[in-house]
Amino acid sequence: MSIEVKDIMGRVAIAVLKDASFAEIVEAMKRFGVGAVTVIDADRRPVGVVSEDDLLLKETDTARYSVPIIESRRRRLEHQKAAGVTAAQLMTSPALTITPDTPVRDAARLMHAKRIKQLPVIDVVSGRIIGTLHRHDVLRVFTRPTEELDADIRAVLPNPEAFTIEIDQGVVRISGGVEWKSQAVVLTERIRVIEGVVDVKSAVTFDKDDLLIVPSGM
Repeated sequence: MSIEVKDIMGRVAIAVLKDASFAEIVEAMKRFGVGAVTVIDADRRPVGVVSEDDLLLKETDTARYSVPIIESRRRRLEHQKAAGVTAAQLMTSPALTITPDTPVRDAARLMHAKRIKQLPVIDVVSGRIIGTLHRHDVLRVFTRPTEELDADIRAVLPNPEAFTIEIDQGVVRISGGVEWKSQAVVLTERIRVIEGVVDVKSAVTFDKDDLLIVPSGM
């Protein structure tokens, strides 16, 4: 079973309008206990994100009071944000978004790659925000009941009765036998991509090694 964003997402869209003030952004973060809010336009479509780091530039960017002769594009953008007073001026754009049908594994990879803790979920047709996926929502996948994991694992096995499966805190230990080494490899990878599986320890044996390349002339 492939778990999708709609199965675990929060149905509250944590967002502010583009003209929201600094104080309103802080209040929204405080109310929902988050470190970032999505910025939306009048049609509820995400256009950017304001994070705690964006707000902290107000205190840390003292350089905005001087005029550097040479500065990088990144520093120039930081100065502009530090001087901002509305969400549109403070936000990082564009906003990274996902849809309800996005696999949770893909959403987790995006969060990890971009070092973000939440993602706005948008309607695939209208593009409007309909919810929020938090990192703690994703982590819940790795605390799935053992019975659910066992059922999903057995569903990808060619002959479930021929294998022994042990699951301990998301780590799967599987033993049994197949005819070809390639079958053992494929089996391990199929289990590894099941949502909730932390790691796979395979003791699956095989009769024939079809992955061994024998040099010519031997």
